[in-house]
Amino acid sequence: MYAVDVKTAERVAVAAREILEKDGVEAVSMRKVAEAVGVTPMAIYRHYENREALLRAIADTCSVELAREWEKRAAAAGDAETTIMAMLDDFLDFALRRPRLYTFLMTDRWDDARRFPEDFRDAGSPPFSQAVAAVAAGMQEGTLREDDPLEVTQSFTAQTQGLVQLYLGGRIGLSEEDFRALCRRALQRVFAGIRA
Repeated sequence: MYAVDVKTAERVAVAAREILEKDGVEAVSMRKVAEAVGVTPMAIYRHYENREALLRAIADTCSVELAREWEKRAAAAGDAETTIMAMLDDFLDFALRRPRLYTFLMTDRWDDARRFPEDFRDAGSPPFSQAVAAVAAGMQEGTLREDDPLEVTQSFTAQTQGLVQLYLGGRIGLSEEDFRALCRRALQRVFAGIRA
């Protein structure tokens, strides 16, 4: 086994993510990433077993980044509904500012992608786990009706993801500001059905 140079591994992951964000997941090749980093393609294999392992590292890093943002939101927001609405804003910022990365993480088919419910119930998705925690807190504080926090969270996240897919696909003809307002209204309707 090779000794891992963490700095090079990070540079490889950052370069791969930049390529993915600019040109899509299909453009991420070991050769292209190696050129961007200034190493040989074979050198990348010291850090990542294959392209799929590199893509998984990107997914894991993005997931942790979003979860950290949501954790800050939860600490600052207060009640469950306010926290989840703030998470929605962060999610939309991510999806609309980085559509290729969003598509890779949320809709592209790839090996080892997280699957509902097993991977989500076992905290395999850090951002989703933050949303589940907010829902569970709302149920514990009595503002949200008792139910399965995992499935309630899946209900409103799936709705938001569906709206984002329609918007990114050009199927919703609204300005970004109006689209964000639509997403907020849709989530408020979900809350109307799950409030205690």
